[in-house]
Amino acid sequence: MINYIKESYNELRNHVTWTTWSEAQRLTVVVAVFSVVLALAIWGIDTVFSKMVGQYFQWIKS
Repeated sequence: MINYIKESYNELRNHVTWTTWSEAQRLTVVVAVFSVVLALAIWGIDTVFSKMVGQYFQWIKS
């Protein structure tokens, strides 16, 4: 287990290419914006389907 941790640390320290701080910030903003847009799209679709199902049951009830 100790050897695994040492090798993992060595791999992260010497062989991984990390992004720059500015690129990490830019990518974080992209992910946040995409998440909000996707959430709004899902909310919109859910609202439309909810209204359609409500209208369908109103129609059947009448």
